[in-house]
Amino acid sequence: MGIIIKQSFKNLITTYFGFAIGAINTLFLFTYFLEPEYYGLITFLLSAASLLWPFMGFGVHSTLIKFFTFYKTKEEKDKLLNLVLFLPLIVSLILGISVAFAYSFLISYFTQGNGLVRPYIWLIFLIALATAYFEIFFAWSKLFYKSVFGNFMKEVFHRFCISLLLLAVYFNWITVHQFIYCIAGVFILRLIAMKIYAFSLYLPRLNFKFPDNLSPVLKYTSLILIAGSVATALLDLDKVMIEYFMPIENVAIYGIAIYIATVISVPQKAMHQITNPMTAEFLNTKNKKSLKDLYKKSSLNLLIISLLIFILILTNVKQLYELIPDEYELSVLAVLLISLVKLYDNLLGNNNSILFNSDYYRIVLFIGVLLVFVAFALNLVFIPTFGIEGAAIASFIAYFIYNSSKIWLVHKKFNFLPFTSKTWLVLFTGVILSFGFYFWDFSYHPILNIALKSILIGISYIGLAYFLKFSSEVNEIINNVLGIKTS
Repeated sequence: MGIIIKQSFKNLITTYFGFAIGAINTLFLFTYFLEPEYYGLITFLLSAASLLWPFMGFGVHSTLIKFFTFYKTKEEKDKLLNLVLFLPLIVSLILGISVAFAYSFLISYFTQGNGLVRPYIWLIFLIALATAYFEIFFAWSKLFYKSVFGNFMKEVFHRFCISLLLLAVYFNWITVHQFIYCIAGVFILRLIAMKIYAFSLYLPRLNFKFPDNLSPVLKYTSLILIAGSVATALLDLDKVMIEYFMPIENVAIYGIAIYIATVISVPQKAMHQITNPMTAEFLNTKNKKSLKDLYKKSSLNLLIISLLIFILILTNVKQLYELIPDEYELSVLAVLLISLVKLYDNLLGNNNSILFNSDYYRIVLFIGVLLVFVAFALNLVFIPTFGIEGAAIASFIAYFIYNSSKIWLVHKKFNFLPFTSKTWLVLFTGVILSFGFYFWDFSYHPILNIALKSILIGISYIGLAYFLKFSSEVNEIINNVLGIKTS
């Protein structure tokens, strides 16, 4: 776990720095510098691009991770790299032509619904294409266990640029319309930087020949395309459907709740950058013992870290909403449900890497596609009835079923479970601290209240984690931070 802990810790710091910038953007700069409808428009454009880019990327970023270590010679590796570079371009051209023919239908749809979206429909395609190729070059760098720069570009760069652009809007240096176009430009700049870095690590020779075992590669890529679409659909479908049923400013309101809860998923994203290629290597070399050990340790360590974040969010969310304009206020229930979804994601550890790098990804794919339809149906029922909270309820039910099925599948096929005796101890501690601090508030300004409660919760939780020995890796990090030498 040495290289995992080292790079994951760097990625964790980078990702949280990016999320801190994003939190400033989401909670303050967007809410105070833009009108709610334009904030909702930008949230919708990015969510729609998130739904589209897996189709344009055609799943090749995951294919690259799975098959790169399978090939032994440089020539065969280069053939694979050339395939993943050109295949998404062909797919994107086909999609682009299709979108061009369907443009009149899209114009009609958005004119009848939220006409504000109409002039910017083509930006969805552009942002999606830039994101698809960014993910390919990011996966490229992970092959060499170099994930820190890519993680910085993914989590920090575009958020920092958006902060600067929001300030430019505030000082009237650019208009809101120019701001929206500049956001698309930021995603293109991010892609260019990632491409240069990936090529600096490994520059393949141009080769138009197909790699060996092309059939399983293409089959895997095609299925991962659907699997990736499932993951993003479950993540962003609710926001897109809110745009259909409700005024577009509600997309921004729901987006704030999603962003607050998404902070919990940061540890998982940070660790995934390095555990994913390692999981693929263990599977390719049939190292079952190391795979099982990685599964349990990643689950436990992610739970320990993410549970602390969950407690901090749940116990401070009321004060947090006091800091933003009243028109963006959302119920605690929505934040709680989405936070529980993200906490459950962390509990899975490297479960996704095991399934999608193994021969059982087809089963996950079938379950995922089925649950997208379930999520769609749930949103159809709950959003008109309960509004934004209905979207949160639908997402919670769909994700709970999806994640539970993935745990069951790994147990069925590998005889692994992510849980240990420490798992239940950690969860029990989290429940006690959540109830203990949720109803306890200081009669101070919300910022001071949040700061004081967070300090008390942090000391209590970290102290219990250390003395109850939740995890040897976490204790080692605490010892290193405090300068405690262990024999």
